Amino acid sequence: MSGEKIYEGVFAVHKPQGVTSADVIRKLQHHFKPSDLFKPWLQEEQARRKRESMNQRKRRRTQKLDIKIGHGGTLDPLATGVLVTGVGKGTKSLSDFLACTKTYETIVLFGAETDSYDRLGKIVRRAPYEHITREAVEKALEQFRGKIMQRPPIFSALKVEGKKLYEYAREGKVPPIEIKPRPVEVLNMDIVEWYEPGTHEHKWPEEEMSGDAKVVAEKLLEKDAELPVVPPAEGEATQEVEAQSAKRKSPPAADSPKEEDQDATKKQKVAEDGTSQPAAAAAAESAVPEPATAEAPTTHTEQPKPQPAAVKISMTVTSGFYVRSLAHDLGKAVGSCALMSELVRSRQADYTLGEENILEYKDLDAGEEVWGPKVKKFLETWEEKRAAKAEAEAVADEE
Repeated sequence: MSGEKIYEGVFAVHKPQGVTSADVIRKLQHHFKPSDLFKPWLQEEQARRKRESMNQRKRRRTQKLDIKIGHGGTLDPLATGVLVTGVGKGTKSLSDFLACTKTYETIVLFGAETDSYDRLGKIVRRAPYEHITREAVEKALEQFRGKIMQRPPIFSALKVEGKKLYEYAREGKVPPIEIKPRPVEVLNMDIVEWYEPGTHEHKWPEEEMSGDAKVVAEKLLEKDAELPVVPPAEGEATQEVEAQSAKRKSPPAADSPKEEDQDATKKQKVAEDGTSQPAAAAAAESAVPEPATAEAPTTHTEQPKPQPAAVKISMTVTSGFYVRSLAHDLGKAVGSCALMSELVRSRQADYTLGEENILEYKDLDAGEEVWGPKVKKFLETWEEKRAAKAEAEAVADEE
């Protein structure tokens, strides 16, 4: 052994969009394992394995020697922001970050809902949205503050009888037991910005859900029906919502569609106004029209619906809170549907975006000469805080 310092502890990474939390861990492993900074850690781990009994060593002989790395709370691929990670003995402290409070900023887009409750999923159904105003959303948010019961998304990593919920959903199966609401707490929740129709670029996904998967998704989404709903201000809009709700609860037709009808359903196209069109109709619209003649009658085209409104919300919540579920439930509460279009975890415990105690993901590809000094400083700071905390606790015990 060289006697060099072994670096372990906890630090945070700024996770980019489109990258899973597991991807971040693999990226750290890829850069940390061959580095000079963590070479002493690997040497110590190798020596420790040699000191173990023969039976334990035999079990570990085929195990790959990697740096021990984990994270303290998953972020969706759509989300960006603070991802707390632990190295070596620091992984033992990650459970503290699962229980800590977190601050998020999300953008909710109204008028449609997906199987995953966000814009990366497939559209399950739509609802009228023209009646939604900032005032209606402000009023609806009141029921989501404080201690509430929240149902996890049908697309989540929660396990039911040893199987993750999203695995059931992808297979078009209903979980064997009901997904029950869980207690969570919202310490504060406020509207940061309101986006009027036509003032933003957030859009619904283009892909429609169909077949058995859609039937299962609709059954699961219907279990949210007991959520309180803030009625629309306009009487006409209220009638539209009631009609849409009645349509959702109507049983499916006894006869299954023909094979060609199923194919047409799968090839639906989403129009600019958010309505779905069969493939044949879409093809007809895209066809080049014949030149108009003097005798051709003048046709009247229907005006497209306005783009749905969206809202940016900031919230500080406790462990177990799903922002995707909030977006989904908020849509119900204003008499419509909604999905999560963007998500940023701006704070987790003492780690806040914009501060110098977070490693930028892009720094990893810049080389150890860039990320090395930063990670070294983060782990030294973590060790100092840990030592100070232990000393303070020892003093308190003596008193």
